[in-house]
Amino acid sequence: MNQSSEGTPDQLTTIYADLHIHIGRTGKGEPVKISGSRNLTFAGIAKEAAQRKGIGLVGIIDCHSPGVQEDIEWCLERGEMQELKDGGIAYQGTTILLGSELEIREPGMGPAHLLAFFPHLEIIRGFTDWLKPRMKNVGLSSQRVYAPARTLQEEVYARGGMIIPAHIFTPHRSIYGSCAPRMSDVLDLSLISAVELGLSADTDMAGLISELDPYTILTNSDAHSLGKIGREYNELRLKEASYLEFTKALRREEGRLVAGNYGLNPRLGKYHRTYCSNCNYIIDEAKVAVERCPYCGSPKLVRGVLDRIRSIADRKEPIVPAHRPPYHYQVPLEFIPGLGPAKLELLLEKFGTEMNILHHVPEAQLAEAAGSELAERIVLARTGRLELSAGGGGIYGKVKKS
Repeated sequence: MNQSSEGTPDQLTTIYADLHIHIGRTGKGEPVKISGSRNLTFAGIAKEAAQRKGIGLVGIIDCHSPGVQEDIEWCLERGEMQELKDGGIAYQGTTILLGSELEIREPGMGPAHLLAFFPHLEIIRGFTDWLKPRMKNVGLSSQRVYAPARTLQEEVYARGGMIIPAHIFTPHRSIYGSCAPRMSDVLDLSLISAVELGLSADTDMAGLISELDPYTILTNSDAHSLGKIGREYNELRLKEASYLEFTKALRREEGRLVAGNYGLNPRLGKYHRTYCSNCNYIIDEAKVAVERCPYCGSPKLVRGVLDRIRSIADRKEPIVPAHRPPYHYQVPLEFIPGLGPAKLELLLEKFGTEMNILHHVPEAQLAEAAGSELAERIVLARTGRLELSAGGGGIYGKVKKS
């Protein structure tokens, strides 16, 4: 099952959500996300999320592509999936939100990516028609929109959609990492429904920037392969998995909410610390205000997320609003030393889904299936207590072997 069967007194239930998953190819083999795996199709993502990952709400963010829309229509016509009245596409207990990742670039600023979500296929088809004269290739992922950012926002919300700035701190194509020191320099803050942290940041780091205080925070996988789905995700309290219920959670209405963010410790993120592209050294120092590599002297630095946040912060210490969900450091199963494909398949066969393994299976049962050493590592991974080395410059951090 993808959600718990135990409802709260007002009949809300726990649903796990990963809302940033790319399409690699259409069902006809046409490329959508060039760097995405070929088996990242609309139907393939739905099956992986429902049957293997145990994720009840997934956001596929290349659904503006006409080829992907053909795949969605095919799934609906065959009766494998159903469009929900309250928004989203239902498949075997998992609901798919129809989204699009779009690149904006304001004059004199760097590029940034935004996620746009819509409730129904007909609506996102209309949005595709709007994009066609404003985009060089509407069939591909993450393309630049040749329109002012605020015009794009207005268009999305006029169609009943929402905007969520993507991976807001990463050094490439993000609002704070490459575009501007303040979101308000680029976007209409009233036309933002939430923000996405990205793999190298956490809630405390976001608490250093005051303009983020009103927003619900999400953390998602940005998956470019089936295996990466769910490496970061959210715990939601909803009546059911639908677009309408998701909007209520982001607004924290009627008891709906994002109850938790589950993500990599930022040290595991591949852009956490500043990196020297000349000598390949990750600059993991207490003092981060460096313009040249302290090891080789080169100015060719890729500024890390932590270092960028500190340079634009308007607070010396983080302030985390009371409404913000707790951020749980959790190491994905694929990062755990000793847990190879064969043992993972064994655990999945016995316990069902990755979410079940990560959240619910007792250590004794894990040990019985895979040995005490691996069971202990999985339990430590649940609470982020594995020892880590920092990532940077496009290279992921690592879990250190005990």
